Amino acid sequence: MIRLFRPFLLSLALSVTTMNAPAANDDDPLLWLEDVQGARALAWVRERNAESEKLLQARPGFEATRERIRAILDSHEQIPYVVRRGDFLYNLWQDEKNPRGLWRRTTLAEYRKPAPAWETVIDVDALGRAEGENWVWAGARCLGPDYRRCLVSLSRGGADAHVVREFDTVARRFVDGGFTLTEAKSRVEWVDADTLLVGTDFGAGSLTDSGYPRVVKRWRRGQPLADATTVFEAQRSDVSAGMSVDRTPGFERTSFVRAIDFYTSEIFLLQGDRLVRVDKPLDAELEFWRERVLITLRSSWTVAGRTWPAGSLLVGDAAAYLRGERALQALFTPTATRSLSGYSTARGTLLLTVLDNVASRLEEWTAKGDAWQRREVAAPFPGALSASSLHDPLIADDTLADAYLLSYTDFLTPDTLQLGHLGSDRFEPLKSRPTFFDASGMRVEQRFAVSKDGTRVPYFVVWPKGATADGRNPTLLYGYGGFEVSMTPFYSGSIGATWTSKGGVFVLANIRGGGEFGPAWHQAAVKANRQKAFDDFAAVAEDLIRTRITSATHLGIEGGSNGGLLVGAVMLQRPELFNAVVCQVPLLDMRRYTKLLAGASWMAEYGDPDQPADWAYISRYSPYQNVHRAQKLPRVLFVTSTRDDRVHPGHARKMAERMREQGHAVLYWENVEGGHGGAADNAQRAQMMALENAFLWLQLGGR
Repeated sequence: MIRLFRPFLLSLALSVTTMNAPAANDDDPLLWLEDVQGARALAWVRERNAESEKLLQARPGFEATRERIRAILDSHEQIPYVVRRGDFLYNLWQDEKNPRGLWRRTTLAEYRKPAPAWETVIDVDALGRAEGENWVWAGARCLGPDYRRCLVSLSRGGADAHVVREFDTVARRFVDGGFTLTEAKSRVEWVDADTLLVGTDFGAGSLTDSGYPRVVKRWRRGQPLADATTVFEAQRSDVSAGMSVDRTPGFERTSFVRAIDFYTSEIFLLQGDRLVRVDKPLDAELEFWRERVLITLRSSWTVAGRTWPAGSLLVGDAAAYLRGERALQALFTPTATRSLSGYSTARGTLLLTVLDNVASRLEEWTAKGDAWQRREVAAPFPGALSASSLHDPLIADDTLADAYLLSYTDFLTPDTLQLGHLGSDRFEPLKSRPTFFDASGMRVEQRFAVSKDGTRVPYFVVWPKGATADGRNPTLLYGYGGFEVSMTPFYSGSIGATWTSKGGVFVLANIRGGGEFGPAWHQAAVKANRQKAFDDFAAVAEDLIRTRITSATHLGIEGGSNGGLLVGAVMLQRPELFNAVVCQVPLLDMRRYTKLLAGASWMAEYGDPDQPADWAYISRYSPYQNVHRAQKLPRVLFVTSTRDDRVHPGHARKMAERMREQGHAVLYWENVEGGHGGAADNAQRAQMMALENAFLWLQLGGR
C-alpha cells in the first residue's frame, strides 16, 4: 500500500546477472532460492504466486479495488512534477496509454495553464516496442546551459542497473556514434560537450565489494572506453567512488568522493592535475556553493574554539576554508524537537526545510555581506513541505533566479504545487492533485508511545469517519526506522480510497533509526542498538491496543526494504500484537545480507555479520535465523520483485519457504519486473497494492 524506500547513497547498481548464483560455502538448504533466474527458483515463484492470487483475487471487490487503484495512479489530474533544464520544464508522465511513460517538456508559461501543451521528447513505450526491450525510465543527465545533449538511462524491467545512451533533445533522437554504456550501475557526469567522467563496470577489479563503481575515468568522445584515463580510485572495501562537476561560471570545480560507508566519505578537489583532499569530519556532508562551502554535521564538531552540535548546517567562505581557515557560521542548529530536513540553493539564498515535531516549516537564509538574514516563510502548516529552487547557475541573468517550487501535503490534503519567490509570502497556485476520497469526518492525531527504555516515540493516527476507540478498528501500522529517513505526513489516494474511507485506521510511526529528530534519532538505533527501533515499533502497537484504537486481532503491520526487516523482526519478537504482516522487498537473512547484491554497502547501518562481535547482536534479531516451528505467528504476505537488484529477492523467498516448511501461514507474491520499487508501471503497482489490500481486509476486517 505504501512504497517508501531509502534512495541509495549514489544512484548506481550491480546487474542482477552478475550475482545470480549463491556462494557454495554455506550450509543453508534453501540457497537455491537465491538463484534469481534459476529454473527451480522461478518454478517455486510461479507456484507461490498462483496460490496467493487464487486466494486474494477471489476476495469480494478485488477487481473493483484494483481498478480503483489503477484509476488513481493513472489519473490525468495527478501533478506532473517537473525539473528545470534551461528554457524547459521536464516531466515523466505515466498513465493507462503510456504505462512506461512519456519524457516530455513544456515552458513555465505553458505549465501555468490548466492544460499545458507538452512536447514529447522520448516515448518510452514506443522505444521499448521498437527495440524489443522492456525499458523503464531511469533518468537523464543533460549538459547545460542549452541542455541539448543528455545522457539518458534506461533500465530493463525497473532494475537499478541501466544502460546509458547519448540523446539529442532538439533532434529528438539518440546520437549516432554517441556516448553509450552497457548495462551496469553506472554514474556519469559531463565535463564538456566531448568529455565525460564515468564510473561503471570496467571489468575485473573495477567494482567495490558492494558492487558499485570503484574507478572513475575521463572518457573523450570517439575514444574506446577501454582507453579512457583513470582519474580517481576508491578502495575495494568502500561503498563506491563518485564525482561531481560544477560548471557555474567563475566557480568551476571538479570533485571526487570516496564513499567509505553509507555515512562517511572523503572528498578530493581536482586542482590542475592534482587531487587535493578536502578536510572535513568523515561523517559530515560538504558541498561547494558558488563562493561558499556548506557543511552538514552528523556528529558534533569542535573546531576553531567552537563546538557545533550534530545536525547543524554550517556555512563559510570556500577559498578560506580550503586554506585551512575555519571561520564558520551556523545557519541551523537543532533542538530537542527541531531538525534539518533539507535545503535548496538559489543564487544568494538558501531555502531550509525544517521538521518541527515531524511537521515542516520553511526558512530563507540570505547572505548580506558576511552576515546572514533569516526569514520564516508563511508556508502551509502542519504537513510536509518540499522546496526546490528554479535558479539555473549556468544561465547568465537568469530570470528565475529568485523563483522556487513549493509542494505541500498532509494525510487529508491532496498535494499542491505552488510557485514562490524569495522574500515573499505570496504563492502562485500551479497544480493540485484531485481529491480521491471523501475526507469529511476524518481526523488526524499525533500521539506518543513510551518505548522500553522510556523514550517518547511519536506516531500519527488517521481516523476514518465515525470511528471510535472501541478496540475493533481494522488498523494498519506502517514503519521504516532506518538510514536517517523521516516518515512525514503524506496524501495517498489509494490508502484513502481502499482503507480509511472503508473504515480502516492508518498509523505512521516515527521510530528511532529515522531522521525525524536529526542524526541522534537515527544513530540511537544503528548496529548494536538496532533493537531500539524494534522496541519503538512494538511500543506504538502496544499503545494502539492500550488506548483501544484497535486490538491485536485487528492490527496489521507493513514495511518495505529496511522496513521489511523491521516488520519481520517485530513479527517474531512480539507475534501476540498482530494478526497480519505485509513484508515488502525485505532484508531478512542478516547472516548473508552482505553477500547479496548491494548488501555490503549497508554495514554502517547494521554491522558486519562476519565479525563475531557484530554477529552476536545481529543474530538476536535476524528473522531468517530466528523463526521456529513452535512459534505462533500472525499470517504474513511477502512481496518482492525478481528484478530487484538492490535487496536480493532471495531474502523474501527463503524466509517464505522456511516458514512454509515450519507450518506457518504464509502468502508470497513476486513481481517479475519492477526493481526495488516492486513494480515497473501502474498496472503492476495496482495489482500489487490490490493484493496487499485484500490480504489486510481478509486478516483484519472482521468485526
